[in-house]
Amino acid sequence: MFGTVNNYLSSVLHAAQDLDGESLGTYLSLRDVHVQNHNLYIAQPEKLVDRFLKPPLDEVVSAHLKVLYHLAQEPPGYMEAYTQQAAACGAVVRLLQQLKDENWCLPLMYRVCLDLRYLAQACEKHCQGFTPGHVLEKAADCIMACFRVCAADGRASEEDTKRLGMMNLVNQLFKIYFRINKLHLCKPLIRAIDNCVFKDSFPLPEQITYKYFVGRRAMFDSNYQAAVQYLSYAFSNCPDRFASNKRLILIYLVPVKMLLGYLPSKSLLQRYDLLLFLDLAMAMKVGNVKRFDEIVRDQELVLIRSGIYLLVEKLKFLVYRNLFKKVFVIRKSHQLDLGDFLSALHFVGLNDVSLDETHCIVANLIFDGKIKGYISHAHNKLVVSKQNPFPSVSL
Repeated sequence: MFGTVNNYLSSVLHAAQDLDGESLGTYLSLRDVHVQNHNLYIAQPEKLVDRFLKPPLDEVVSAHLKVLYHLAQEPPGYMEAYTQQAAACGAVVRLLQQLKDENWCLPLMYRVCLDLRYLAQACEKHCQGFTPGHVLEKAADCIMACFRVCAADGRASEEDTKRLGMMNLVNQLFKIYFRINKLHLCKPLIRAIDNCVFKDSFPLPEQITYKYFVGRRAMFDSNYQAAVQYLSYAFSNCPDRFASNKRLILIYLVPVKMLLGYLPSKSLLQRYDLLLFLDLAMAMKVGNVKRFDEIVRDQELVLIRSGIYLLVEKLKFLVYRNLFKKVFVIRKSHQLDLGDFLSALHFVGLNDVSLDETHCIVANLIFDGKIKGYISHAHNKLVVSKQNPFPSVSL
C-alpha cells in the first residue's frame, strides 16, 4: 500500500486537510496493511516528514514510522517501539489541545492509544529489567493525558465536543487497570462517565465494553445486584455473532446470579461451552458439598485464571444452606439437633467434619443471613425462626 514514503505522507496530508479522522487513524494504525511496506521503515524520518506536515501532526507521523522501523528489526525492538508510540501519544495530546472546538481527530486518538496499549503488553511479555505492570502503568498515564483533554472540553457544541471520546479511553484504561490489578483507579473514571451528559449516547460497542468492566468491578466489590445489572446489559446487547465475547461475559454473570439464587439453564451453558457451571449448579441445588468441592478442585486453575475462584468459593455457603434445609424439611421442627446436620454432612461424603466444625458452619450461615435462627449450645440445637427460616437468596 502507498508504494513510496512520499505517497504515504501525501495521503496523510490529504486526510488531515479533509478533516478525515477515520482515514488518518487508519494511516497511523499498526493494524493497517501499510505496516508491511518496507519503504516506511525509517529510523530518522523527521526531515522527510517535515516537508509535508506541520506540528504536532508531523511528530505523530515521525514517531509512527520509527515504530515501524523498530518492530521490523530482528528481534523486534518492542521497548524502542513503545517509547516512540508514547511520544506519538504525547503529540496527539498537543494536537487535541490545538484543535479548539473540533473533534474530527478522535479516531486518530483511538488508534494511537490502542496501539500504545498493545505495545505495552508486548513489552511486558518479551522484555525484561522492569517490574511487571510498570510499562502498562506508564501507558495508562499517556492515555490518561488524552482523557483529561477530552473530559475538559466543555465549551464545544454537542457535535464537536471531544467528550464523545471519553468512553473509548475509559475502556482502554479499564483493560490496563484490570490487567495490572489496580481496580481502585477505575473509580474516578466511572464517576466521570456517570456525570457525563453523553453517557447514554456513546456507541453501543463502547457501552457494552464499559458495562462489562463496571460489572466486573461491582462483582469484586461484592455489589452483586449492580454486577448483575451491568453484566446483563452487556450480555443482552452483545450481538450473537460475537459468541466468544458473550461467553466471556457469562463467565462472570453466571456465578454472580448463582450467588443470588438463580441457576443457569443447561441450554445456555451448552451453547457457550460453560458446562462447568452446570455441574456446580447441580451440586449446589442438591446440597452435595463433597461433589461441589471436587469440581472446584478439578477446575481450580480455570477458575483462578478467570478471576472467579473466590466468588465460586462463596457459593459453597449456598450448598451448605440447601443441604441443611433438607434436614429442616425432613425433621419438620423448629428445634433441630446439630448432630443431624453433622449426619447430613457425613451422608454427602464429608466424613472428616467434626461437630465443632458443624457449629461453625451453621454460625456462619446465620451471620450471613442464610438461616434465621440461633444456636443453643447448652442443648446442641439450632432454633430456627417459625417464619421463613431459610430465606430466599434471589433478588
